[in-house]
Amino acid sequence: MKTIHACALPAESLLARYRDAGSFTDCYSTTVPGTVEQAEYVRAFYCSRLFRLERLLIGLALRRSSSDQDASALAQGTADRFAAWTVEARNENQLLLADFTGKTRSWLMSARRAGPDGPTTTLYFGSAAGGGPTESGKAGRLPFPFSALVGFHGAYSRALLRAAGASLRANAARA
Repeated sequence: MKTIHACALPAESLLARYRDAGSFTDCYSTTVPGTVEQAEYVRAFYCSRLFRLERLLIGLALRRSSSDQDASALAQGTADRFAAWTVEARNENQLLLADFTGKTRSWLMSARRAGPDGPTTTLYFGSAAGGGPTESGKAGRLPFPFSALVGFHGAYSRALLRAAGASLRANAARA
């Protein structure tokens, strides 16, 4: 099991505008060996066993089913909707999704680096929730039920990133 780190959002993050507006944001990272393309990361994330369970629950509860093929289309940039999310922004190494209510965001980023022991890729996963700052200038309150589940959310975010990283590490080991 490789380490998942809580970290600051990278300066170029598509999620930074929500942090800057006073919304709750978080960010986790892990590093995998080799060069991982963003599409490969997105597919590994949304096709992991753990996320497949979430997709099943979303399909049952919200009637917004999705498949591995849908995840692949999202990863390749040929789809802008996936389960309960819509693409808000994307570039060559980032994907920002808004949930169907517009209250939360999910963000994935891959950053490739050359190193003395070969190339590595740092995978980032983050979220944003809540409105911008209040009139007092302080961060707005998190929407319920997110505020009640923030501890679970952090553990689940780490588990999702760990699952995607494990899949990508296994792929690199086979190559």
